[in-house]
Amino acid sequence: MSSAVEGRHRAAVLGSPIAHSLSPVLHRAAYAELGLADWEYGRHEIDEAALPGFLAELDGSWAGLSLTMPLKRAVLPLLDSVSDTAASVEAVNTVVFTEDGRRTGDNTDIPGMLAALRERGVQQVGQAAILGAGATASSALAALSRICTGEVTAYVRSEARAAEMRGWGERLDVDVRTADWSLAAAAFDTPLVIATTPAGTTDALAGAVPERPGTLFDVLYEPWPTELAAAWSARGGAVVGGLDLLVHQAVLQVEQMTGRSPAPLAAMRAAGETALARR
Repeated sequence: MSSAVEGRHRAAVLGSPIAHSLSPVLHRAAYAELGLADWEYGRHEIDEAALPGFLAELDGSWAGLSLTMPLKRAVLPLLDSVSDTAASVEAVNTVVFTEDGRRTGDNTDIPGMLAALRERGVQQVGQAAILGAGATASSALAALSRICTGEVTAYVRSEARAAEMRGWGERLDVDVRTADWSLAAAAFDTPLVIATTPAGTTDALAGAVPERPGTLFDVLYEPWPTELAAAWSARGGAVVGGLDLLVHQAVLQVEQMTGRSPAPLAAMRAAGETALARR
């Protein structure tokens, strides 16, 4: 174990709601594979109001935290430093505590997305589409800024959301065009579609999957497969799922928090698949 985490052996995921989180399963599987018998990883139901108090009470045994909604932006003013990746989308999903007690923030969702796509052979695309306009959509745009050479079309439900996505495009230097959600089936003409919407939102689009689809990245992992992902696979298209994203971003978190690299991707994925199968 590196000296950077000497004496630190506690981590957890925070958010609200949090009971559904697979993060404990993934991180504990990594600890077991790495032989970190004294490490523990928990989960805590914490909202924005409770976050400052929770952080203030942590002692030197803590190595890091995983953050989910609604804390990814709420944590920003509580940190000592933030990585360029996290700053680019104003969202932190990983907090690491340094030896001198500083709180450092990072975003592993963006490189996690890129790693999940690379695993399916997607290195670069000429065009892409995003379904939705929430926090995950901005991370998707940040990922696309590194692999998409042309236009990204975002399909959204309101002009306010459209303006938000265009703003993120300007900030991330991505050529973003917006279109109304009623036209979302047109997204399937692009080589890469990233669906960032809540469960059930894209079900009505399953019947519009073309005969030869490209790659679908659906960030959901429960329920899985989504109706859209199932239809996509049935047509022979490549599908990247939410578990792929969850595992790849967790791999980076484990490496940062424990100081051990590489984290055991295969063991973490297997643990996640087993846990989902039991639900």
